[in-house]
Amino acid sequence: MTGPWDTRAPLQDYLRRATAAGIHRTVLFAAFHSNYAVANQQVARIVASRPDRFYGFAFVHPERDRGRVHELVKIAIERYGFVGIKVHRHDAGITREICAAARAFNLPVLYDVAGEVSVCELLAQEYPDVNFIIPHLGSFAEDWRAQLALTDHLVRHPNIYADTAGVRRFDLLEQAVKRAGADKILFGSDGPWLHPGVELVKIKALRLPPVQENLILGRNFLNLISAAAWRSKSWPMTGRLVSSAKSITKNHSA
Repeated sequence: MTGPWDTRAPLQDYLRRATAAGIHRTVLFAAFHSNYAVANQQVARIVASRPDRFYGFAFVHPERDRGRVHELVKIAIERYGFVGIKVHRHDAGITREICAAARAFNLPVLYDVAGEVSVCELLAQEYPDVNFIIPHLGSFAEDWRAQLALTDHLVRHPNIYADTAGVRRFDLLEQAVKRAGADKILFGSDGPWLHPGVELVKIKALRLPPVQENLILGRNFLNLISAAAWRSKSWPMTGRLVSSAKSITKNHSA
């Protein structure tokens, strides 16, 4: 219990706000946890309670889960119907073991690089057949240098994507869309701590053509998870807004 990010992430307020904003589907993954096998199981209960509303991503720890990543992901995909992998640099740097699991199950990896965007060059070269989503345009800490650098990666590498959660410098977000294209950007809310309606306003403020806006608000995500979603029979209706939120469920009854 060092902060909200590893204590509790209740969804009630987030879901109310997301519904009011017109967000129909949400990607869930655990808050930081000491045992991601347990955390993923808890998230799976929430996803199973509303399969029409939620997608799940399997959170893995690059060091603590070393040697069992493939099995953890296999359980998450085949038993829970999850459609992606989540990794955070706060835990440890991403590993070949995680990338190999993503390749084996044809899953996107949501990897928070915490400003260390240079790793995208290695990921793109070593695993060109794995898609990586880098949240916060590379830096939740508002490191504009990292966000500019990530935009370069978005332009140069077809398997590097970014999400918009928590991006505060609007001109950098606008530049990323202009340079890399709307097909490389995914809407993210970083719930439950950020307000999804506020995050959504940033996308609307870009004033993009409807086709490009729809890519950011859901279509890009659906394309990235298409193989896993088809396998888990969780393919949704098209044209729906998709957001992302963390969840920890010790006090949640699903």
